[in-house]
Amino acid sequence: MGEADISAEQSQTRQESWVSSPDVDPGGPRHPAVPPAQGSASPVGLIWRIRDRQTFLQLRRDGRRFRRGPITITFVDGAPDGPPRVAFAVGRKAGGAVVRNRLRRRLRAVFADRASSLRPGAYLISAAPAAADMTFGELRNTVSEALGLPEMPR
Repeated sequence: MGEADISAEQSQTRQESWVSSPDVDPGGPRHPAVPPAQGSASPVGLIWRIRDRQTFLQLRRDGRRFRRGPITITFVDGAPDGPPRVAFAVGRKAGGAVVRNRLRRRLRAVFADRASSLRPGAYLISAAPAAADMTFGELRNTVSEALGLPEMPR
């Protein structure tokens, strides 16, 4: 059979490619320098995520539950000067990963719309499988009812 011994080493005589100087990227900023903004920070990210185990244990132990349809909201008071913190629980019975992630994104959008009317504390939002079949307007109104807030117009 036609086997041959070929070296796996690359030759050292390789020449680097040359690019003319007008075509070389000079680096540095592409936009003119802008001075930093003055004043308070913009109200982006008014809702924080719950990440620590202690808060989840406190939600389980001391949380007050409010249920409307397929949405259950568990709430624990927080520091008066702290932001609302939110976690979402969407079980596998709601559907595949795409369906669960879509539902989670929709719930996150509902809470982002309502950020200014939320009390400081920790919120755990649990969604039953029927929540995946709801329209965004129905989901928004169901969450508002569970929170005790007035319904938003459609």
